[in-house]
Amino acid sequence: MASMMMAECIASVRKMLAEKRLEGKTISLVPTMGALHDGHRSCMEIAGNEGDILVVSIYINPKQFGPSEDLSRYPRMLEKDLEFCERMGCDVVFVPDDEEMYPASQDAWVTVERFAEPLCGRTRPGHFRGVATVVAKLFNIVDPDVAVFGQKDAQQAVVIREMVRQLNFRVRLVLSSIVREPDGLAVSSRNAYLNPEERKQAGGLYDSLLAGRALLEGGERDPKSVTGAVRDRMIEHGIRDVEYAELLRADDLSILERAEGKVILALAARLDTTRLIDNLVLELLADGSVRETLLF
Repeated sequence: MASMMMAECIASVRKMLAEKRLEGKTISLVPTMGALHDGHRSCMEIAGNEGDILVVSIYINPKQFGPSEDLSRYPRMLEKDLEFCERMGCDVVFVPDDEEMYPASQDAWVTVERFAEPLCGRTRPGHFRGVATVVAKLFNIVDPDVAVFGQKDAQQAVVIREMVRQLNFRVRLVLSSIVREPDGLAVSSRNAYLNPEERKQAGGLYDSLLAGRALLEGGERDPKSVTGAVRDRMIEHGIRDVEYAELLRADDLSILERAEGKVILALAARLDTTRLIDNLVLELLADGSVRETLLF
């Protein structure tokens, strides 16, 4: 496409992309909730290389926010986001509103049961149902050949992978590595909520994950010892409202009696009212070494 096109309704984005498919073009999709940052940039760069036509969706999905969560104050900066997309060479930006995405009562939901239950699922009931449903809608609207997601939202990635696998979506999923600030904090739209003191503390999240990794590299295989070290390090950084720190099997987020194979070391914590998550996906190799990797 010669220049970026914006679509606000389902019919128009389908028409645009149908024309491109007739030309033999492949479609890549990066679903976002806007407030675009370097993590999205990484996803768009990958998606741009994976398909001929790069589609970015910008939609703050109300169905994945709980009643006490931050929907009303979630960053909204559409003009800047559109400029970002244009700089990244996007071909189509899909910007629906709530009436377009949910024109009537939503009675049909996508629920990926056991994969949505641990970690964030314990304290955010209904969150992954909302995520899976809106992503299924986007896949049906855009019909991408490839969709790219960030590994920072690791449980979301696992939920979407299982939805695609078990419901036979034809899309191929690709993950982008976590993009970090100089102090290790994973880039996130919610980082903008942090005051200077909280921002300084937030850098301790990654350092806490590294403390757990160091134990694994030293031969520790007891998950409780590893996660205990992560919690202790967070407290040292002044992060006291810890929601979870867990070491689980990366493939299905199940509990480990002993760390082995590919594992995910994941945490969630609150700094005042801002909830932040982070993770490391690590492969424990036969020679005792540990390497960072992607979920899939």
